[in-house]
Amino acid sequence: MNFSPIELIPEQTAAIVSRERRVNRFVRGLDERLGRWRLGGRRGDYDDQRFEFEGGAGDALRKKHYDKSLRLLWKAEEQIPWSTFRDCTKNEKVLLELAQGSLDTVERTHLQKIKSAEFRAQLDLEYTPEQKQALVNILSTIGHGEAYAWMVSTELLSNGVRGTGARAALTMQVMEEAKHFVVLRELIHAFDCPVPRMSVWEYIVMERTLKSRGLEKFFGMNVLIEGFALNLFGLLGSLPGLDVLRLFHLDESRHTALPSNYFSEKPLTQRQKSSFPRRLRRSLLLAPTLPLMTYFEKDFAVLGLDIYDFAGSMLRKVAHLSDRVGFELLIPQEKLLPIVNQIFNKRASRTRRHHVFKKYHRAETTLGKAERAREAEVFELNQPPAAAN
Repeated sequence: MNFSPIELIPEQTAAIVSRERRVNRFVRGLDERLGRWRLGGRRGDYDDQRFEFEGGAGDALRKKHYDKSLRLLWKAEEQIPWSTFRDCTKNEKVLLELAQGSLDTVERTHLQKIKSAEFRAQLDLEYTPEQKQALVNILSTIGHGEAYAWMVSTELLSNGVRGTGARAALTMQVMEEAKHFVVLRELIHAFDCPVPRMSVWEYIVMERTLKSRGLEKFFGMNVLIEGFALNLFGLLGSLPGLDVLRLFHLDESRHTALPSNYFSEKPLTQRQKSSFPRRLRRSLLLAPTLPLMTYFEKDFAVLGLDIYDFAGSMLRKVAHLSDRVGFELLIPQEKLLPIVNQIFNKRASRTRRHHVFKKYHRAETTLGKAERAREAEVFELNQPPAAAN
């Protein structure tokens, strides 16, 4: 595919990678020592070096049980049509009317597709080796994130939410996070490129989210992590061979909407919304996303994409959703976004020789019309962004 790469200053991008490696050695080394001393350390039992959970991939067991359970998942609308459940798709209803049996999910069709030799050949045709590696680097960030989202949503289901409806919603999210992880692993491995570990910045966000307590996990997972994933799927879903990401985008839209729906029935207290310790923890959780964006500048540039356009678009929506849900930050979004924009422009002026000031916080990088409409509903973006300097 013909991309127009963004020219970066090599010395600057090399310095960014070198800095990340130093911080990564320190953070992971500290967590390893804390773990040995039983003082905390890493909590997630996930091996991002191998891109699988500790204990191995277990693909045979997954195929026998998880995949089969999804395939054989019965629909209440079909079995008990008198109930209030409406869980059949339009295609399933047609097939039921024609008595042609059950229908495999769309995701399963895509999974079969991305495991085929033809699909790998398509990727080789569409992308250069450098572009393929850049896509793997970017997609693996979401792959690692889905692993942690799987763990976090499981904990929320166990002791984070109250009520039958909330538990039903979280149960579906646990299933979808599992599906995202196993399907993304197949997709990423189809590129036949090395899969990198998590960057230290992502590692910090994921571990802090997993260690968060109670409903604060909603902020880390459903607002921040899922908000990042939603925007990335909205950006990349239009690229050749990546149309399955549009289906992921549909799932993520429900995940990001879950806090709003849950808190509309069980509102946060004023203390939960605005106490200083909670606002500080949320802000510290958000902070590593700024160097994370810089870390991926080179990979985005290879694909002709501006990481700061994406970061501005993503952070605007995340900040807006955070305010809407009631998760206040130390700095309100109308002041935070211009500050972040200044930081991004300063970074871009150091990595690019001919940088011109941009309002990154007003960018929109979700490409599909359906995806934009979906995000407008989830984030309540029908109104223009708040006025900013």
